Amino acid sequence: MKTRRTRPLLFLVLAAAGPGAAACQGEPPPPLAPAATELKAPEAKAPAAAAFAIDRAGSRVELAMDAPREKIRGRIEGAAGGTLQVDPADITRTTGLITVDLSTLELFQTAVGDDGKPGEEKKSDLQNEHARTWLEISKDTPGDVRAKNEKAQFAIRSISTAGEKDLSKLSGAERTVTVTASGDLLLHQRQTPRTVELIATFRYEGDRPAAVTVKTAKPFSVGLAEHDVRPREAFGKLAQKTLEVLSPKVAKEAMVSLELTATAGAAATAPAGSAAR
Repeated sequence: MKTRRTRPLLFLVLAAAGPGAAACQGEPPPPLAPAATELKAPEAKAPAAAAFAIDRAGSRVELAMDAPREKIRGRIEGAAGGTLQVDPADITRTTGLITVDLSTLELFQTAVGDDGKPGEEKKSDLQNEHARTWLEISKDTPGDVRAKNEKAQFAIRSISTAGEKDLSKLSGAERTVTVTASGDLLLHQRQTPRTVELIATFRYEGDRPAAVTVKTAKPFSVGLAEHDVRPREAFGKLAQKTLEVLSPKVAKEAMVSLELTATAGAAATAPAGSAAR
């Protein structure tokens, strides 16, 4: 079976990261995930749950893709907001909603030479423009559509852990737990179930948690096709080459990492422009 060599710019999307399984040309794409425009914050599961507001300035989302000829790294800094509802006596009753503004996405490329060695990492304005076209957040996208597509969300609906659930049974000014968060991911107006392994470190002041830093224990995957993130030449105009045609060279899933800090009792900070959407 013959494969085609793809252009570097075709790797660029929000979810462009980690290598995915190559599919044969002509293989039908996976079905689109259900349509959605916004996720609602899950209700607190315990009367004693404390609200922790995410500090936008300290948030960071990272993306990475390693392909045979290109290595793509992406970052979104200072763009996450939302609230976590935490019960310190039982962290498995935690819920929350994280919202990320994709408009600040930056992508960087490292080309791999014929000798297999990576070159210097560079940022291409053209590549970043193409990434926005795939995500339909480019300048030619109608404002109301762009506003919806710029918002990615993760609703935490349940938490499980193999470790201690009651933070009061741990000691020290910093108390760390590893949990598995299950919920829903919204990307490009498509909603999919998602499970993410997280490391949460609570900073205590006296006998109460004052803040928590949350980061992914390992990257989680996001499928491009199910979120309708596809090659586009302009808004409303798909490119001639599809994800299926490009699959021998283009990863079909993303690997995403995040880190954020949330403060107890602080006012929630939404990403820029999100409140009006």
